[in-house]
Amino acid sequence: MVTSAGSGSESASPETWFVVKTATGVCEILPSLSEAPGEESPHWGPYASRGEAIVRRIGLIRAGKCRPV
Repeated sequence: MVTSAGSGSESASPETWFVVKTATGVCEILPSLSEAPGEESPHWGPYASRGEAIVRRIGLIRAGKCRPV
């Protein structure tokens, strides 16, 4: 188990992940950079972990909303 020492909880914001559909129809998993992806591209999220975003991307591929790589 890893624990973080120190009181810098304000400076270390938790990273969230998004599934973003590209122009080719392939969905990519991207970390958030302080804001959500633009409204011009379809996206799903935010998700708390990269693993959760991967699971959601698999579901989107199975539902036909994204193409597999």
